[in-house]
Amino acid sequence: MTRPTSRDVATAAGVSQATVSLVLGDKWRGRVSERTAHLVRTTAADLGYRPNLAARNLRLGSTRTALLVVPALTNEFFARVHTGAARIAAAHGFGVVLYPSPDGTGPARDPFASASAALDGVIASSMAAGALDAIGGDELPLVMLDSAPGSGRAAAHVNLAMADGMHQVTEHLLTLGHRRFLHFAAAVDSWTFHIRAQALARHLGPHAELRTVRAPLDVTEARTAMEAALTAPGDRPTAIVCDDDILAVGACKAARRLGLRVPDDLSVTGIDDLALATAVEPELTTVHLPAERVGEQGMAALLAVLDGTPWTAPDIPVNLVVRASTAPPPTTTRP
Repeated sequence: MTRPTSRDVATAAGVSQATVSLVLGDKWRGRVSERTAHLVRTTAADLGYRPNLAARNLRLGSTRTALLVVPALTNEFFARVHTGAARIAAAHGFGVVLYPSPDGTGPARDPFASASAALDGVIASSMAAGALDAIGGDELPLVMLDSAPGSGRAAAHVNLAMADGMHQVTEHLLTLGHRRFLHFAAAVDSWTFHIRAQALARHLGPHAELRTVRAPLDVTEARTAMEAALTAPGDRPTAIVCDDDILAVGACKAARRLGLRVPDDLSVTGIDDLALATAVEPELTTVHLPAERVGEQGMAALLAVLDGTPWTAPDIPVNLVVRASTAPPPTTTRP
């Protein structure tokens, strides 16, 4: 029989996991009513719940270590997230351990004999959510980055204003005069990419034509997919909106191979504002995502959860950086 968790207690009592932690950690006075505290204790007793001793020690600060779960160690964006998280952690006497998704590249799958014995909590990107199953530690506080608010067992969420970022892209391109769009979408089943697709379609609405092509987050595969898209029958798009700078670089390489000029024949935009956005020629118009701020807020949210304090914060603002890869569409489109 599976041992009941604090999440089970919270569900049965109709309260949050933070409330369960406060009551069973004897920190509820002045924060939770006596009636609610009694309900939580009674529910825990009825379920046969026993607090994990290691997890309780964590909240007392015996390990002061957080785990940051990312899709891969090779992506600059997630390196910056770690930098931000580590900065806030260090200011509070914590350390941050990086753990790449088992589907990505990096160290072994199981860095801890027992996650709940080695960690205070987990901060995880939605793109690496599958790694949480490999790690275990269901009772550890969890903060999700770039994930649907209120989803899963997360005690807090930290999100970027991705829909607004896509709105900024579409407004820029529509103002330039573009009406035939191609969405170069990441072939990744993740909330953050679903939001981008929904926002793009919503903001373009009836004002423009839109079709979608998907590719893995790899320059070579993106180039191959875009070459096929640009040589397909029908009118060629004048603007390619990419989910990521890596896809955008692949799109630019495909255009060059086909003899198309960016931005004279084709405008291309990205998202992330990675270093490669200014390493390519022409430099890439892209949405700047403040990755370090994501890491800072992720760690701040985890510290708040560990302290039993509810975490609320607006989405982190993003901004469009206009460079040389976008221009008005050509007056005529070559076949």
